[in-house]
Amino acid sequence: MRRLRGFTIVSAIFILVVLAALGAFIVSISTTQNIGSALDVQGVEAYQTAKAGLEWGLHRQLRSGSCVGATSFSPTAGTLSSFTVTVSCTATPDPGGHGGPTVYTISSTACNEPNVAEPKCPNTTSPDSNYIERRLDVSF
Repeated sequence: MRRLRGFTIVSAIFILVVLAALGAFIVSISTTQNIGSALDVQGVEAYQTAKAGLEWGLHRQLRSGSCVGATSFSPTAGTLSSFTVTVSCTATPDPGGHGGPTVYTISSTACNEPNVAEPKCPNTTSPDSNYIERRLDVSF
């Protein structure tokens, strides 16, 4: 009976260590899930910003009747204000030279961290691990 003394304390310490490790693992997984969820939400916001830029570019081209150079701006709406969108238009005349229609292509790129020197997207100079970018194109 004397040799079994202290066995309970060893078992209790072992169980506490296992529970602490399990708790740390759960906190780590929860943190990773929350970060992933936040990046998903920002991805949707970037898509919506690019879509708004695309619609703005279409409106601008249809009103003027020709392509206007690339323009960058930041929306003023609440959740989209953290993004910058760059809208560009290119005109491609009929390649056969037969008087066919000109094809216009409007590109809209939205990002949350534009270039530092010239605020436009995509950021090719210094994006970090939280960089979000979405690009939409339309041809007509």
